[in-house]
Amino acid sequence: MCRVLVVDDEALIRWSLSEHLSAAGYEVCQAADGAATLAHFAEGRPPFDLVLLDLRLPDASGVALLRHIKRVCPTCRVILMTAFGDPDTLREARDAGASDVVAKPFDLERLMDVIGRAPV
Repeated sequence: MCRVLVVDDEALIRWSLSEHLSAAGYEVCQAADGAATLAHFAEGRPPFDLVLLDLRLPDASGVALLRHIKRVCPTCRVILMTAFGDPDTLREARDAGASDVVAKPFDLERLMDVIGRAPV
């Protein structure tokens, strides 16, 4: 079973994504901020196959968090979600290893297609 971590500071987005992913057969965990995300990777749990990561979190830079995730779990695929994607930041995210970038607000079915295409 594919393990997915949904990282977003908006509870409704985390809940909605988690519901859709769980219904599609994914094992889903959630994190509301950078600190909680780092804890998921530090606790020695089985690795995640995919992380849906909000680019702007209250306590962390999404690109810095992306770099950390790729450092501790190189095989983990990361899809960034953002409403604030300037071209330089998006290029930096792709250079840091983002599998894809999805603009907010997004259509859940389109996002599920992107997730399904992410190699895991």
